[in-house]
Amino acid sequence: MKQKILLPNKFKRIGWFILIPATLMGIVLMIIDLETIEINATVFAICSTKFIETQYFSFINTNIVSTLVGVLFIVGGLMVGFSREKNEDEYISSLRLNSLLWAVLINYILLLFAFLFIYGLSFVHVMIYNMFTTLVIFIVKFNYSLFRHSKTVSNEE
Repeated sequence: MKQKILLPNKFKRIGWFILIPATLMGIVLMIIDLETIEINATVFAICSTKFIETQYFSFINTNIVSTLVGVLFIVGGLMVGFSREKNEDEYISSLRLNSLLWAVLINYILLLFAFLFIYGLSFVHVMIYNMFTTLVIFIVKFNYSLFRHSKTVSNEE
């Protein structure tokens, strides 16, 4: 069964080159104050709230460091997670589907835990991280499944 929705295999390497630095930069931004590194730009915003004033469909001047890191992380993660393997077959497709289902389930279990036990501004931080956890869990689970599959195949030979 040919998966038409997957990217060509060459995008996986490009994705890793984007994802790894974005992850490192994201960790640095979590550890230090987000406002320490500034790249200010005028950007189009569908909705923006400053203090008590909300603007819709306007141009705003803002620090775009976290936006850039988030976009790079998502683009890199999607390239890594949804690029075809060199030998993509039905078994690899089933591993991919199983990993995706597993990632969604684990993500929602973690989210349920957060709803029950995390409150205040910490919950907002958890929700920000939650935007990325499904993709991270999927990539880790899928690559671990591929690793286990390759060990099984090499042991059979």
